[in-house]
Amino acid sequence: MPQRESISPLPDDSDVAVGDAIRERYKLARKWAYQLCNSTYVPLSQSELEEQLRDMIDQFVAALRAEPVDTAVADQLTDHLVALNCAHTVCLRYTVDVLGRGLLLSEQLRDVDRLGEKVVSLLGAVAASYTESIRRSVFRQQEEVEQALIIAVRDARWNLKASEARFDEVATCSSSGIVITDLDGRFVRANHSFGRIVDYTTTELAKLSLFDLVHPEEAPYVRESYQAVLNGEQERFRHGQRLVRQDGELARVSLTATVLRDEYDQPQHFVTVVEDSTELKLLQNELSRQALHDVLTGLPNRQFFTTHLESVLRRADPAYGVTLYHLDLDAFSLITGGLGRKTGDLLLIAVAERLKAVLAAEKAMVARFDGDEFAIVVENSPATPDVISMVTAINDELSEPVYIEEHGVAATASIGVVDRPPRTMEPAELLRASDMTLRRAKNNGRRQWELFHPEQHDRDRRTFSLAAAMPGAWENGELTVAYRPIVRLTDKEIVGTEAVLRWDHPEYGLLCDDQCMQLAEETGLILALGPWLLRMACERLRWDRVTPLSVNLTAQQSADGDLVGQVGKVLRQTGMPPERLWLGMPVKALLADKGEAMDNMRALADNGVRTVAVDFGGTSGDMVCVEDLPLQAVRIAPWLTARRLVPGSPVTHSLLDLSSLVHLSGTQVIVEGIDSEEKAQWWRNAGADYAQGALFS
Repeated sequence: MPQRESISPLPDDSDVAVGDAIRERYKLARKWAYQLCNSTYVPLSQSELEEQLRDMIDQFVAALRAEPVDTAVADQLTDHLVALNCAHTVCLRYTVDVLGRGLLLSEQLRDVDRLGEKVVSLLGAVAASYTESIRRSVFRQQEEVEQALIIAVRDARWNLKASEARFDEVATCSSSGIVITDLDGRFVRANHSFGRIVDYTTTELAKLSLFDLVHPEEAPYVRESYQAVLNGEQERFRHGQRLVRQDGELARVSLTATVLRDEYDQPQHFVTVVEDSTELKLLQNELSRQALHDVLTGLPNRQFFTTHLESVLRRADPAYGVTLYHLDLDAFSLITGGLGRKTGDLLLIAVAERLKAVLAAEKAMVARFDGDEFAIVVENSPATPDVISMVTAINDELSEPVYIEEHGVAATASIGVVDRPPRTMEPAELLRASDMTLRRAKNNGRRQWELFHPEQHDRDRRTFSLAAAMPGAWENGELTVAYRPIVRLTDKEIVGTEAVLRWDHPEYGLLCDDQCMQLAEETGLILALGPWLLRMACERLRWDRVTPLSVNLTAQQSADGDLVGQVGKVLRQTGMPPERLWLGMPVKALLADKGEAMDNMRALADNGVRTVAVDFGGTSGDMVCVEDLPLQAVRIAPWLTARRLVPGSPVTHSLLDLSSLVHLSGTQVIVEGIDSEEKAQWWRNAGADYAQGALFS
């Protein structure tokens, strides 16, 4: 065999101006060529083979970008590989492995939707086309064999030795099994490839017939098919069969048989080409399994679970229905961050096993979704535990420590439950409902669960719909800045203006500031929308050199590392004096562990901005803010001002003392939600300084 050329170096940026995508293609082609050259003889130099493989990779990339995926490229690839003598199943395995990994990780395909599904689909087409390409190659070989045999018979008197040598050469070089049998199926000749397929030597085969090796269930059909070829009813027989190897294992093969006739056109022998598709079948099964199962835990994945859910809903017993449990592990990121990804993976495997153990007595499927999410669907029966018992059993089992590398690790789960959904409900809608229910459970803390309620689901969908539409509404001018007066309670004189956000929604009407800010906070839009609101308000009121402007920030804004710089930039651009700007931060954000909001408040106060603690409740933690921070005022939490105050109650007494305590540090008190003279009078008597609400609008 000629010595291979040395591997050509990758293009260097200093030599050839190639992009990352081209460099990636060179690496992938080199790896592919290396695997092929080490598994079979390829009649090309290393550089020539790499060049051809790069062209194939380009075709694959184009096919994956097509909608739908263009599987026709699979036929071209397999034909080319077989023509290069890469007709062994090991070549296919290497091809699927290299392309599967390379294309899934390709940077130039990161923007392709459903890339995993497309790669599996395209590689499945390659596996299927490989059989056809080999079969076409085999047919060509068979024609050569048949012609060689005909010449050998006709010219036996003159050139017998040369003809036999030619047949031997074709049979020996073929990667497929080639056998000649008599008309009863007894072996006359067989090449080495056939012996390898069935695990018999040539001597052992001489005592057998081909029909002895066919699986007993299929032997009658094969005999009838060979007889039909012998009778001239069909030109050739071609079918997938199972052959029984000498070790008892089954070999999945494709048989292609024709009749060899003598010079008088009389049937004399059968020529059968045997293509071993055992490994190909195993590979196809493995591809299918990987497409439907999670690699780490072996559980069904989301795609498999969704398909199963559809059939379960249709066949569910109307009396008991099904129950869907959607789980998310609590604090899983802390485990992986503290103990490493390997520990996290081992914990996920343990969770999968424990969930299967809990559901062992039920007709149920456990699946793993993305990350640390799992799902369970139970086909209920009279013996199925109720939802509370099932949720308790799941978390009790998960909370038992798993010892991984001497660390006792435990996990609890937040669970969203959809119990007995309508049979007509679509799987996608059911999963969306369980996901929203899971979100509500997670908002309540760890190891919490929530039951799906249609009314709450409709409200959640409305909220999510609004959140998703908010960026577009801002761009379209539906979001505006409105202003509310702040009055002094002693004389009801306007002493300030608060800028708030309004959304005039075409379907839901006018949405108030609290709703808008909450939606923007949940989507992260607030970090862009907040500075815009501040700038618009400052530009609107910069002509007024006296009235203070109040703007309340959300928790995300308060902890934003760019907050101080953004506020300073707006003040400079609009000419607003810093002492006229009152910025409010939620007490919860000010008391957060990392202290970013506190640092921002101190920096803003140093720059002359007036600072306010919002949602103030008078707790010991709230009072720490009053004592430690440079506060101009506190804004009483709306839920306190909305309470019906009963004379003599503990809450009433504490609120009466609240203003006095705050005033001790020189801080003023603002109340909002004042909608009646009675409430305004009560808070004035309680010592509050300023107020807002419908009474003053």
